[in-house]
Amino acid sequence: MKALRKSAALTALTALLVTSGCSAGSSATVAKDPGTLAIGYTAEPANFDFTRTDGAAIPQALLYNVYEGLVKLDADAKIVPLLAESWTVSEDRKTYDFKLRKNVRFGNGAPFTAEDVKFSLMRVKTDWTVSIKSTMDVVDRVDVVAPDHARVVLTKPSNGWLFSLTSRLGAMFSPTGVADLANKPIGTGPYTVSSRRRGDSIVLKQNPAYWGAKPAYSTVVLKYIKDPTALNNALLSNGIDVISAITVPDSIPQFQSDDRFTVIEGTTNSEVTLAFNNARPPLNDVRVRRALSYAIDRKALLDTAWAGRGTLIGSMVPPTDPWYEDLSNAYPFDPAKAKALLAEAGQPNPALRLRIPNLPYAVSAAQVVASQLADVGVTVTIEPLDFPAVWLKQVFTDHDYDLSIIQHVEARDIVTFGRPKYYWGYDGEPVRQELAKADAGTPQEQIDAMRQVARRLSEDAAADWLFLFPNVIVAKNKVTGFVRNQVSESFDLTGLAPR
Repeated sequence: MKALRKSAALTALTALLVTSGCSAGSSATVAKDPGTLAIGYTAEPANFDFTRTDGAAIPQALLYNVYEGLVKLDADAKIVPLLAESWTVSEDRKTYDFKLRKNVRFGNGAPFTAEDVKFSLMRVKTDWTVSIKSTMDVVDRVDVVAPDHARVVLTKPSNGWLFSLTSRLGAMFSPTGVADLANKPIGTGPYTVSSRRRGDSIVLKQNPAYWGAKPAYSTVVLKYIKDPTALNNALLSNGIDVISAITVPDSIPQFQSDDRFTVIEGTTNSEVTLAFNNARPPLNDVRVRRALSYAIDRKALLDTAWAGRGTLIGSMVPPTDPWYEDLSNAYPFDPAKAKALLAEAGQPNPALRLRIPNLPYAVSAAQVVASQLADVGVTVTIEPLDFPAVWLKQVFTDHDYDLSIIQHVEARDIVTFGRPKYYWGYDGEPVRQELAKADAGTPQEQIDAMRQVARRLSEDAAADWLFLFPNVIVAKNKVTGFVRNQVSESFDLTGLAPR
C-alpha cells in the first residue's frame, strides 16, 4: 500500500506542479562576474512590504540583507547585537535600554538614530496590518534618551518581546523611507534593492555606505523558479550558483555524487502543518480533528514526501526551542480508531477541501494525506493555489478552506494559536492563559507553561504537525559560509563568500 501511495504521489506531483515562466535557459542569462552570486528560490515575494503583506518570502529576501533590527538571531538561535551595540534590562523586566551603533545610515542617506527606533517600533502598532503585529502591543512607549540611546518601556514583563525583535517586527525604518515600501524598501543593511523583474528575479547591490563589514559579493541575484526540475537544471547549467532550499528530495543524490557541488543538510524551525479550520463544521468537532490525526501515517508521509528527511515532532515546537517535547506519538497511526471517532461524531464520510500552496512539498504531502484519509472514508479534494498571493488571500486571510498544508517558518509561532482570528480558527481560553503566563513568568515558568500549551493543542488536535522541514542547500563548491540550520525568517547573505 505504501509503495502504491508513493507512486501515486509522485505521479500527481508531476501533474499538479504549476511551473513558472522561468527556465534553466532564462536563468543562464545571469552575469558570471566573480562578484555576482545567483541564488535560486521557489516562492517569490508579492511585493516588498512585509508590514502589510503576510508570508515568509519578503523577509526571506530582505531581513538582515536590506533591513536590519536592533538585534538578530545567530546560527545557534541566540539573540545577538546588530544595530544595538548592547542593551540592559531593568530589574522589573519592563524597561530596555539600547545603546545604538554610531555612523549608521539608511540606504537613502538618512542617519539612523534613536528617533528611528521610536518611529519604527511605534509604527508597528499604528501602521502595520499583518497578523503578527500584535506582538508589539506590549510596548507602552519608546523614549529618545539621546541620539544613540533608545529606551523601550513595556506595559508588563515579556519573555517573547526581545525575541520578536529578531524577526521582521524589529526592522528599522526611516520616516523618509516608508513612502513606497511595496516597491522601494530602504533599510540600513549591507544591500539595497537595485532592480526587480516580476516573475523572474530581484537584484541586490552592495550598499556603499554600509556601517559594517562589506559583504563579499557586490551583487546578489535572487532568481525565482517554481518548477523544481527547472530549478535544478539552472544550477547544473551554471544559470545559478546556489539552490536556497531543495524542494524535491529525489534530486539530492545527483548533487551529492557530483564533485562540483556541496550539499549542506541541517534543520529548520519550519513546521509542515496540516491545518484544520477549527471554526468550520465538521472540523469544529474535536472528534473529527482527532480522527484525521489518527488516520495519517506521518512516517509514511515523510518517507514519500521527503524521502525520510525531516523530523517528526507532533507539535508546533521545534527541537531548537527550550520547551520542546517529542509529541510525535500522541496520535499513532490507527485507522480503526479514526473510523470509530468519525462515526461517533456523526461524520462517517465527510467531504473536505484541501487547499494548498502550489509548492512541491505541499503537493507531494497532500497526495499522501488524501490517500490515507480516503482509507477511513474521508473524501478529500485537493486544490493547489498560486503561492503566495492566492493562498494568502483565500486561505490565510479569508479562511476559505477546510484543510491546508503549509510550512510555518516563523520562529516560536506556537503563539498564533492564542489568536482566535488567526486562520486556524482555534479559540481556546486555557491556551491564551498559558501563553500569557509563559510570557510574563520566569525562564522556568516560561518553559513549563509553553510545554503545557503544546500539550493542550495536541489534546485538542488543533492541527496535525506532519514533520519539521529539513534545511537542504545545494551550492557550487566555490561558495562558502552557509548556516547549516535555518532558524530565522531570513536567508542571510552576509556570511556568504567565494572560496
